Amino acid sequence: MPEGTKMMAVPDGGGGGADPAGLEEPKKMTREDWRRKKELEEQRKLGNAPAEVDEEGKDINPHIPQYISSVPWYVDPTKRPTLKHQRPQDEKQAEYTPMGEWYKKGVKEGSIAIKYRDGACENCGSISHKKKDCFERPRRVGARFTGTNIAPDEYEQPKLLLDYDGKRDRWNGYNPEEHMKIVEEHSKVDLAKRTLKAQKLQEELASGKLSEHVNSPRHQWGDDDQNTPTERDHNSEDEDEDKYADDIDMPGQNFDSKRRITVRNLRIREDTAKYLRNLNPNSAYYDPKTRAMRENPYADGGKNPDEVSYAGDNFVRHTGDTVSMAQTQLFAWEAYDKGSEVHLQADPTKLEMLCKSFKVKKEDFKEDQKKSILEKYGGEEHLDTPPVELLLAQTEDYVEYSRHGTVIKGQEKAVVRSKYEEDVLINNHTCIWGSYWKDGYWGYKCCHSFVKMSYCTGEAGKSVMNTDLCEEDLIETVEEMPKTLVEIHQDNLKKKKKKKKHHKSGGSDSDSEDKKKQEKLKKALNAEEARLKHVEELLQVDERKRAYNSLYESREPTEEEMEAYRMKRQRADDPMASFLGQ
Repeated sequence: MPEGTKMMAVPDGGGGGADPAGLEEPKKMTREDWRRKKELEEQRKLGNAPAEVDEEGKDINPHIPQYISSVPWYVDPTKRPTLKHQRPQDEKQAEYTPMGEWYKKGVKEGSIAIKYRDGACENCGSISHKKKDCFERPRRVGARFTGTNIAPDEYEQPKLLLDYDGKRDRWNGYNPEEHMKIVEEHSKVDLAKRTLKAQKLQEELASGKLSEHVNSPRHQWGDDDQNTPTERDHNSEDEDEDKYADDIDMPGQNFDSKRRITVRNLRIREDTAKYLRNLNPNSAYYDPKTRAMRENPYADGGKNPDEVSYAGDNFVRHTGDTVSMAQTQLFAWEAYDKGSEVHLQADPTKLEMLCKSFKVKKEDFKEDQKKSILEKYGGEEHLDTPPVELLLAQTEDYVEYSRHGTVIKGQEKAVVRSKYEEDVLINNHTCIWGSYWKDGYWGYKCCHSFVKMSYCTGEAGKSVMNTDLCEEDLIETVEEMPKTLVEIHQDNLKKKKKKKKHHKSGGSDSDSEDKKKQEKLKKALNAEEARLKHVEELLQVDERKRAYNSLYESREPTEEEMEAYRMKRQRADDPMASFLGQ
């Protein structure tokens, strides 16, 4: 709280607590006081001014944030700087329950009621709870009416007010003596194990198995001397405990039950990583989590998978007996659906024998069925033919190809043609109509003739067309060509339109139209002059006083208005523009 601030009384809000008398709300500081306060704080932080002192005479660190060092006006009515509100309050510490006390559990010993008491549970008769909180099975006739079989009373739970550490102490209320029960239980289990092993050893001695082990050559050479009886017992105990430890292996890990450690299957440093075999980003995908590359990384190069050192994980999966194993698994599923109790992992031998017998019976059934059909219908002579590969692959036509795929010797393959007539040649032409194009006209390529259905003139026609004929001759030859019915109809329509226009237009009409256009142009020029004057007047007025959209028109201008605008428009590059206003 800054010094020199005044406090004012605050009415009690009905929340209780401290007496509101004497508590005053601080007044608003002036700008000058606020500036002095900030300058003093800066000087204290730099060490040029002495630090503030609390009520105990201790210096207050000037670097403490204001939201920590400032005391709320409703907490401490004293007007002295202090950090007492940040420390544990002694009066509150006295109210907390000391460490070690906890709720009492269980029933009272030596106090069992004989008859029902008022205020007790109507179901069991215990005084420590009511009927709605009773955990016993609801009786047909409660203890309130029978007065017999009264349940013992539980301890009355004290009201504990725990401090910060007491609420978060996970061992608060724990009795260490309860751990001795667990220790005794484990000691009994160890004792039972030792007795069982002693009995086993006595049985081996009685049966003579231990004597055979002693007389074995390995024991005579001293290999078993390293393992003392205590070590053997300890190893056997570990084997019993870690009997099923291999079943908990995770992908990418190996659990060693002897050493009790987990080793990851890391690759050898000398091996090439899978993602470094082909650095092309579009090559086979590498999964960094499982370190798997399923596709062949050398597929882009066109290498044979048998020649490369690594062809992907899928290539390894389809080698060996993987395919046959998958077929056996499929057979097991189908057999199980039909009622046979077989399983690949549970009965592998039984499944293998069943699969072999099924294949033999299937082949026999096919042969019998084939023989019966041939005996009944005949046609066995048609089956004695060469295989389909030889029938389709062999041919008597000799064809020799080049490196680029073109045919050097032999006959080329026939071109697939459509259902329409193609390459129909007439009038001694060697090319079809439309095989030649020049200056927007189609013709024959063999003689460069633009006349359809004409007779071919060959190379002589080419030379004549390229030397003597000019564009006018070409147009004349094209015009002499017979017209189609559509072209004749279009020409007739154009002639009719020209006649109609000629009848409508006359000499007097053209003069009247010219006069009307001139009158419209004069009106447009006058309107354009008025518009330009209006724009000049608006530009002289302040733009804040101008009406919104005063220089904007939404309608489309006419042709006369556009002509008047072009005539009245001033151009910057016009040398006589300065003389227009004179």
